[in-house]
Amino acid sequence: MKDIIVTKARQNNLKNISLKIPKNKITVFTGVSGSGKSSLVFETIGAEAQRQINETQNSFIRNRLQHFGVPNVDKIENLNVPFIINQKRLGGNARSTVGTATDIYASLRLLFSRIGEPFVGYSNVFSFNNPQGMCPECEGLGFVQTVNTETLFDKNKSLNEGAIRFPTFQPGGWRLTRYIHSGYFDNDKKLKDYTKNEWELLLNAEEHTPKHPSKEWGKTVKYKGVIPRIENSFLKKDSKENITRKETLKKVIITKDCPVCKGKRLNPKVLSCKIADKNIADCTALSVDELLVFIQSIPSKTYSSILSELKKKLQNLIDIGLQYLTLDRQTDTLSGGESQRVKMVKQLGNSLVDLLYIFDEPSIGLHPKDIDHIVDIIKKIRDKGNTVLIVEHDPDLIKIADLVVDMGPASGKNGGEIMYQGTFKNLKTAKSKTGIYFSKIPDYNKNPRSAKGFIEIKNGSMFNVKNIDIKIPKGVMTVVTGVAGSGKSTLINKILPLFYPELTVIDQSVFTASSRSNLLTYLNLSNTVRKLFAESNNVSDKLFSRNGEGACPNCKGLGIEKVDLAFMDDIEQPCEVCQGSGYKPEVLQYHYHKKKYC
Repeated sequence: MKDIIVTKARQNNLKNISLKIPKNKITVFTGVSGSGKSSLVFETIGAEAQRQINETQNSFIRNRLQHFGVPNVDKIENLNVPFIINQKRLGGNARSTVGTATDIYASLRLLFSRIGEPFVGYSNVFSFNNPQGMCPECEGLGFVQTVNTETLFDKNKSLNEGAIRFPTFQPGGWRLTRYIHSGYFDNDKKLKDYTKNEWELLLNAEEHTPKHPSKEWGKTVKYKGVIPRIENSFLKKDSKENITRKETLKKVIITKDCPVCKGKRLNPKVLSCKIADKNIADCTALSVDELLVFIQSIPSKTYSSILSELKKKLQNLIDIGLQYLTLDRQTDTLSGGESQRVKMVKQLGNSLVDLLYIFDEPSIGLHPKDIDHIVDIIKKIRDKGNTVLIVEHDPDLIKIADLVVDMGPASGKNGGEIMYQGTFKNLKTAKSKTGIYFSKIPDYNKNPRSAKGFIEIKNGSMFNVKNIDIKIPKGVMTVVTGVAGSGKSTLINKILPLFYPELTVIDQSVFTASSRSNLLTYLNLSNTVRKLFAESNNVSDKLFSRNGEGACPNCKGLGIEKVDLAFMDDIEQPCEVCQGSGYKPEVLQYHYHKKKYC
């Protein structure tokens, strides 16, 4: 079995490094953050393997795959077909659940179509994405959206004063004319003084022609309550305006369970089909470990193969520490660590061998007791005849390596070198930060600080957190621990802000930004840097903005060009004029301390 041979890799901060990686082994890459681990493993080895696989596809398929540039490396030999399991969240939309992402729901649908009573149809009708199975009210989403009257209306104002807090309903807005000219309201009367009948007319009235409108009322114009008007204009799936008003809608819209299916997504006929008094929605609402107990209780020799497959898939989720999830949990609510583990579970079910598996810190977010499960899964993947590369910081995962490659010595421009290659046992002899860490005996804080008061949560409840009372000391560092799914994040990230809205939560959520955002704009440093370049070169600071005078005329400052392929999806490629910088070529001639702006 030939090794994977990397020759003179220079991607990002890598300094012409070369190495051999054994096949059918577990190789763990260590080092401080920014030392070059990801540059080597993901952006060099993984990217090149994926690029070469993509090149084997026809042009129609290639244009729909992620595009990988050629990494900065002389050559990589003996690559396997890659499977990259990173921490990128599964994402998806409201129709993507843990059950659909793991294919467990497909097996469950098959089981209900075979032994569920009464018989209501084959496997497809149990899908909430199928018109024959979905709830007609919510169209399989399980929820409906409606207007939150508390945030939409300012009851201390009149219609003329802007009581309706939504674009085009404000004074001067064209939608407001439907109400102030209807003849129904005293337009200077505070909403808090409205009668019950006036409120009903304003909020919920069905479409009709007013009997005594003002002279400004159009002959063909119809009156409709504010709530149905906003729902029809902005909340219907075929509405063209719901995208343009997305941020505004967040403030005035509430989501609640569908009143027809009660959040179960399916129509009454499908929900009438049961196994041991449980329909398929009841099953997906159970936690994974509870569902496994239920499946184990079903006696059926005829369909033992389906039951066996379900048990195997559910057990895999339990083994990887995700026993607390429910199959109806939307995938876009999973953390990066949970998403990665769901991807891992899916791989255990395939029969492919001789693949190159690349993991990005699979220990992230795991309790120490769950690390053993991750270790077992990674070893199973290797023992099936695959090669495993892991970027990792956790000692319990590093020690399972057949080979450790330590990067360093520091981060950024001071990294990019191989500091050590060898066994975990000898890693402590390495003259690197990783080696020094493993050579020391672990210690803990023996003199903790005293509290300077407390912040309190009283009767905190949400998800699996039940009526918790807790005092958290001020002026000290408090660590909240517990197994995955025990309620740590819910308590601190969800409940605590309800009691103390002024606090700042720093979490792993993705930045809300546009294609023109970067670290400088996000950190509010762009103006400072632009002024430094402008003053140093005696030019306008507007030149150093991709949204202003400095924008490349070809790509309008985006740095990319979209190629229209007619009936196929558009593809993106770096702008050939600015080489992806987004700036006019002349802007890049200006320097500050011998550095270009980009």
